[in-house]
Amino acid sequence: QVQLVESGGGLVQAGGSLRLSCAASGRTFSSYAMAWFRQAPGKEREFVAAISKNGGSTSYADSVKGRFTISRDNAEKMVYLQMNSLKCEDTAVYYCAARSGLTSKEQILYAIWGRGTQVTVSS
Repeated sequence: QVQLVESGGGLVQAGGSLRLSCAASGRTFSSYAMAWFRQAPGKEREFVAAISKNGGSTSYADSVKGRFTISRDNAEKMVYLQMNSLKCEDTAVYYCAARSGLTSKEQILYAIWGRGTQVTVSS
């Protein structure tokens, strides 16, 4: 089973960019579909983006489509979330998640989670 550690969060001005990273441990990383979720203060955790095991298929929440890009490097056991044109409403704790199946937008289907990294977008 993999373990996940996110990094790359921080404080950025609106319109700026950040790149989040998720480092995975374990030998079976390429067997997992990966996703990013986020939770803003006072709100439920929501889907952001997902990527298939081989990286050939991606999906995004409508709120980030065209601004965020998810990618993975199976050799390095890494997943990335490139976030451009950031908005104040993107402020949240961002979580990396893994599941041994197809990609999904449903967080209940993801069994493995990181601890999250804080992203704060200021106006």
